Formats: sequence, structure tokens, C-alpha cells
Amino acid sequence: MKKIIFTLGLLTTSMVWAEVDHSQHSGHVMPDAAVPAVTPALMPVSPLTDEQVLPPPTAAELAAAFPDLGGMDMQTHMGSSRSVFLQVDQLEASHADGNTATVWEARAGWGSASDRFWLGSTGERAHDTSESLETSLLWNHAVARWWDTTLGVRQDGGEGPSRTWAAIGMQGLAPGFFDIGVTAYAGESGRTALRLEAEYEARLTNRLILEPAVEVNLYGKDDPGRGIGAGLSDAELGLRLRYEIRREIAPYVGVEWSTTFGDTADMARATGTDDGEASAVAGIRLWY
Repeated sequence: MKKIIFTLGLLTTSMVWAEVDHSQHSGHVMPDAAVPAVTPALMPVSPLTDEQVLPPPTAAELAAAFPDLGGMDMQTHMGSSRSVFLQVDQLEASHADGNTATVWEARAGWGSASDRFWLGSTGERAHDTSESLETSLLWNHAVARWWDTTLGVRQDGGEGPSRTWAAIGMQGLAPGFFDIGVTAYAGESGRTALRLEAEYEARLTNRLILEPAVEVNLYGKDDPGRGIGAGLSDAELGLRLRYEIRREIAPYVGVEWSTTFGDTADMARATGTDDGEASAVAGIRLWY
């Protein structure tokens, strides 16, 4: 019995489809009664426009939601806040030609975002001797968004006679997020110098950062006592990969190339020193 009912159902369905197909191809239109009526609930509804949902905000409402902060007014928003800051950019072991040296670059600062004093120390120590040592006391003053002027003094120690310099320069964040600095120096007996620095932070992940950096030094006159020749004197190019355990603690590894030029290279060779070398470095970067 079930098979008979199922067969009759299929036959009835086939007949209905055949009738519909015949009416379409013969040019006849099905009567209105055969067309299922569309209820209002199934009728398409036009979406409401933004103006129908909410009225546009007034000028007073926009002003309340987005107050004018007046740009970067450091004196008003940050200038009155004083803080102490310690930054150790490099504390590393440097290995080259079978020799290992300790290298550091650190500074401590006090002041506000617009005016800050820095006491800095940079040097290299090997064989229980400070081969190079540079100490500086600088005042940074913000003159524009991301840009500071620098004024202060620098003292060179280590091998050779000490030298004292007056320093003036500018540093900041250039387009493309390059951190650059230019500092001019004037010393005793008409000595002059110019230092150019640039570095860039390529963030590979949220914690892994590749940082290339370059430093170039030029001098206005020969200083044989310190092995420095006039003109383009020396350059350093470093590439360090650090992992930020936290923003304040970041171990790193890398390589650094240093070379000398012109009269400086001639003076280095005359004393049996290489005029350039590459070294592997490993260290940690800290700030508080």
C-alpha cells in the first residue's frame, strides 16, 4: 500500500511540472489563482538610512566628543612632570681576532619631556685597560614634535691625552622612523669635530627587533696623540637582534664593523693596529 501511495505521489508531481512547463512554452499565462500570494511579512523591506536611525551630531556634540588638545603642548601637559631615567643601550661582550672586550653605552637623565639633563658614558675595556672612554653632560630641549636640541660638554679619555669638547647638536625621529642625530664639537687649540648617527628599529614580531645603527666621525685637524687624522676619521656599523622579555629588559646578539679612513687609518697601521675589524657581540639592553 505504501508503495502504491508513493508511486501515485510521484505521478501527480510529474503531471503538475509537465503542465507548468507546457504553459510556459505555449505562451499561456497561468491564472492568478495559481500564483502563490506574497504576504506582507515576506515583502522586502528597504534598509533605514543613517539619517532615519540617528540624527547627525551637532557642532556642540562633536566638540564635546573630540576636544582640541592643542597639539603637543609639552609645557602644559608634560613639562611640569620631572622624572629620573636610566638607559643602558649596550652592555656587551665583543669578540674579535681572539680577543674579548667589554663595551658599554649608558646614560642617566633627569627632567621633563621638554627639558632633560643627561649624564652619559661610552667606552670599551680590554686587557684591564680602558681603550676608549667618553663621558658627556648634555641638556636636551624639545623644539618640535620628536625633535630636541643638544647643548653640553664631552670628555674623551682612555688611551692618549684627554680632550674636552663643547657640544651642540640636534636629534630626533626623521620620516620613515629613522632616529638620527647630528652633533658638532669644538675643543682646545682650534679642534673641531662632527658626529653623525642613525639607527632604525625593524620590529619583526612584538618582541623580536632588528636594529641597524651607523656612526660616522669627522675631525677638523690632526690629533696624533689620539691617533686621529683630519677629515673623515672612522665609522661603525652595527646590526643587533634583540628579544624584549619586557620593554625594560632585552638581551641581544649581533655583529659590528668598524673601520678608519685617511690619515687615521695611516696612523693605525703605523702602530701595528688594524685599520678595521668585524666583531661578534652579545649583551643586554636595559632601561628604568
